[in-house]
Amino acid sequence: MSCGNVRIPFPFGTELGCFANEHLFLACTPPLPGTFLRVLELANRLAVTDISIEDGILRVHEESESSDILSDSGSLYALSGKWGVVKWVVDKMTCEQAKVNVNDDLCFSFHSNCIDVTDDGTLQHLGYRCKCSSGFEGNPYIKDGCTDINECLQPDKYTCNGICHNKFGSYTCTSTVILGVTIELSSGGGILFLAAIVAILTRRWNRVIQKRLRKKYFQKNKGILLEQLISSDKSASNTTKIFSLEELEKATNSFDQSHVVGRGGHGTVYKGILTDQRVVAIKKSTLLVLSEIEEFINEVSILSQINHRNVVKLHGCCLKSEVPLLIYEFVSNGTLYDLLHHPSEQNSSILLPLSWEERLRIATEIADALAYLHSAASISILHRDVKCMNVLLDDSYTAKVSYFGASRLIPIDQTHLVTVVQGTFGYLDPEYYYTGQLNEKSDVYSFGVILVELPTRRKPIIQNEHREKQNLSNYFLWAMREGTLEETVDGQILGDGREEVVMCMARLAEECLSLTREERPSMKDVEMRLQLLMGRCVAPRARQDEEARPAGGDGRGGIAPVVNQHGSRQFSQE
Repeated sequence: MSCGNVRIPFPFGTELGCFANEHLFLACTPPLPGTFLRVLELANRLAVTDISIEDGILRVHEESESSDILSDSGSLYALSGKWGVVKWVVDKMTCEQAKVNVNDDLCFSFHSNCIDVTDDGTLQHLGYRCKCSSGFEGNPYIKDGCTDINECLQPDKYTCNGICHNKFGSYTCTSTVILGVTIELSSGGGILFLAAIVAILTRRWNRVIQKRLRKKYFQKNKGILLEQLISSDKSASNTTKIFSLEELEKATNSFDQSHVVGRGGHGTVYKGILTDQRVVAIKKSTLLVLSEIEEFINEVSILSQINHRNVVKLHGCCLKSEVPLLIYEFVSNGTLYDLLHHPSEQNSSILLPLSWEERLRIATEIADALAYLHSAASISILHRDVKCMNVLLDDSYTAKVSYFGASRLIPIDQTHLVTVVQGTFGYLDPEYYYTGQLNEKSDVYSFGVILVELPTRRKPIIQNEHREKQNLSNYFLWAMREGTLEETVDGQILGDGREEVVMCMARLAEECLSLTREERPSMKDVEMRLQLLMGRCVAPRARQDEEARPAGGDGRGGIAPVVNQHGSRQFSQE
């Protein structure tokens, strides 16, 4: 499809049904008087002269009339650097949100990646677009649109000091010296000898190439910086190890697809068994961009300082591969998001049963981990992306907080940081979103959303009766004001006198979701109040045991902690 001299690739289109999003509709206008070429226009004002799928830009005529579409907050377009170049995305959501709902993911080609895009001027998140993977080119928005690049046909771009051989997704080089000797000695009994020599030299050549590549990857992945970080922290150096690529390849059978246990916006996770028989999870990053490497370094530096039973343990990293690799303890039962919202494999319409005691225990374990990050460490650690998908569950369904790529450290003498807003819609602190000021109460708000998900089993973004998308937190706060909370709570946990305890947890969630940070409790307060609620769950059994004891007991008085609405401990004589 084309208009004038401009080719129009999908997801753009000029006819109904030929574009992926109504914002990607372009108008092909009739020729102007005295001309023969039709003009392609964006929003009936900007004349489009070129569309780049690879770079994600539109080139517009610099003398075109300025369009309000570039200043509209709901637009999929933004000026890039200078007038005449416009950045575009295919949807406003993030890559992670698109991957959660397969129907929203427009990266149809098998060999393609999703890329989050920000506005160059404001650094606000615009949305996402798609790009063919390394070694492939074409259109990632159509099935099988990304095809293999024949690097041998582009010697100016892909260097090869020898004979180039194209491979699917890459290429290799054969030394011309080896090839020449082979031709000279290709007769008689020397062929077998020559074959052996060629094999030995080729193996040595490949080792040299691999050694150079790994040195290059080590420098690109900021290996020297990470080695210094790990060696300078004695507690980290005892537990965090830099693994060799050979050891990880052996653990995963050269990263065979049968070892894949998860895929996400930040990479692919493989299950592996190390030589000491430890079962580990190996996260392999997908994108070779600076921001991903910075998140990788950030996660290593933070996790190497943490030792807590409810925080996923980092065993080490590998720096000499093309993309960074992180090695964690293997957590076998998926994410809390899967447990709450994904049906069982046996019945696709039924969620796995989950008792109130289990939900309360999981909430308490997450709160314990976050309280540790905020106050127990020498420097406060803000997770910055607290959500159910970043909580893993082990064999006994113990909660493990994971993913610290977006986390930040706050020195003791500072109350907040000013950062580019980052997080997940549905969990994002509104005050942080509008001010860019990040502090520990931002994590408290995100945890409040989890406190609502656990008893309701509803996703953070829901549809109301008008089929409109709405934040679960807003719907929950409305239900609390209207007194209709029982209608939203999962029926599995009501009854047996639990209504009062469930309401206590709901009131705690309401405090965490306060729009004013000062009104939210600290994570330590939240953790203490959840511990008390867990005690109340077993109180009836304890009371029965007390009634069964002989009158008078052992004569010792009991001290019972009481927590007020802000979580501070008081003590009373029982």
